[in-house]
Amino acid sequence: MIAIDNSQSDKTDISLGELLGRAAETPDLPLVFLYDGRPVKPGYHVTEVKAGQFSALDCGGNPEAWSEIFVQLWDIEEGDRTHMTAGKFSAIVRKVSEHLRLDGSAKLTFEVSDGVRPIQLFSANHPVSKNGALEVALTPRPASCKPRDRWLIGSASVEKRCCGPTATGACCT
Repeated sequence: MIAIDNSQSDKTDISLGELLGRAAETPDLPLVFLYDGRPVKPGYHVTEVKAGQFSALDCGGNPEAWSEIFVQLWDIEEGDRTHMTAGKFSAIVRKVSEHLRLDGSAKLTFEVSDGVRPIQLFSANHPVSKNGALEVALTPRPASCKPRDRWLIGSASVEKRCCGPTATGACCT
């Protein structure tokens, strides 16, 4: 079975450990998630943190295995609450880790809903200190074809090897 190496993934798709590491640097800053072109409401809740180990067979018949952490955000307005701090978010995850094994290198997926619209899946971009907050832009997580993705990555590396600035020209046409 092929294990997906999350450390090589696109850096707009960070791991739980990367998010917690950045939150530890700025624990007193409000943690603001942005999605659909807007920030979550100040009363948002982390309603669930799930850890999963997945085994699958992709459309090319290739076995796959990976770990993934799901963080569910309930995007609501609640009284005069403000955005939770990065430190409070970390404390919630720490509390979960007392009961579940959380792999810091696991793929991180956010499930976001306002309680009316269905849950949408997002990946997290690198957190950025901006406007007095730690902002994390969430990007919709699309479906993909893993064999095609691997082929595209392989093609790009062949191009770099054969046709890059240090190439001998032997494989360039």
